[in-house]
Amino acid sequence: ATSPKAIAGPSRVVAPGSAGGAEQPPYSAVVTMLYILLWYMFSAGYNIFFKRSFADFPFPWASALFQMALGIPIFGAQWLLRLRKTPRLTAAEAGRLLPAAAANLLTQIGAVIAFCGSAVSFVHIVKASEPVASSVLNYLFVGDVLAWPVYAALLPIIGGVALASVQELSFTWFSFGCAMVSNFGSAARSVYSKKVLRSSSVGESMSESNFYSVITIMGAILLLPVALYMEPASSIVQGLRTAHAVGGRTFWLNLLGSGVCFLLYNELAFTVLGRVDPVSHAVANTMKRVFIIAMAILVLRNPVTPLGAAGSLVALAGTVAYALASARRRSR
Repeated sequence: ATSPKAIAGPSRVVAPGSAGGAEQPPYSAVVTMLYILLWYMFSAGYNIFFKRSFADFPFPWASALFQMALGIPIFGAQWLLRLRKTPRLTAAEAGRLLPAAAANLLTQIGAVIAFCGSAVSFVHIVKASEPVASSVLNYLFVGDVLAWPVYAALLPIIGGVALASVQELSFTWFSFGCAMVSNFGSAARSVYSKKVLRSSSVGESMSESNFYSVITIMGAILLLPVALYMEPASSIVQGLRTAHAVGGRTFWLNLLGSGVCFLLYNELAFTVLGRVDPVSHAVANTMKRVFIIAMAILVLRNPVTPLGAAGSLVALAGTVAYALASARRRSR
């Protein structure tokens, strides 16, 4: 998953990574690095567990629903046991979060369906082009025109993705399109959070983790009728029986692992965003994709052609250049 750029706070929506001018403890950098490492590990774990469970249970809509709905008992238990503060929202405030939840849902379902049709490594190369979607949506809905160096940094991203696609063995236009839907969903979530929610208060006890928890639960509720329409309950039950017969206990462990890792890596992404500036987060997110691609090659044996590897490097380098160019623009 990719990163939102703003979160709701108890009295206002704050931009993560600002730290409010407070002095950080000496061990803060070590803790942040630990969070980033765990973010990478759970991200890779999610991709591996999901691809393995999908081999036995080829139901993308049901899988996406399970991964999001698993958050309801997990987050609910944490609030019930007071392991974290319980968020409080009025109906009107929840309604203002609905666009963010819908965008978060698009991010999830687009990625899941893309993973079903193509190799993990290729999907993450396409996902690296999220800055392109962000630039388009920022211009269309906010009227934000970026400096030419920022737009220039998009060229290697687009070129790198195109280069990687030329000889990609698992390439399909459908998977490519779904990955781009995921990109636009993630960009829309970021634009909405940053430009709309920042202007007013949204709820109480809405930390980074609780913001993610709330929009994930709302997304699961939105997805339920759609998933059951796309994949009827009777088909899902039969699919689970077949998967159990084929994979047995291993299938259930892979399915559960995909759900747990999905929730943890997304929550860690929000947590890291609350501890670093947005540019550092963007660079860390790019390096996360490098880590996932490497793990997919090692564990899932995803084949990568020399041209695909070259395109991947160009696209990922362009993503870093985009983040740095954006930072220079904001500092002026």
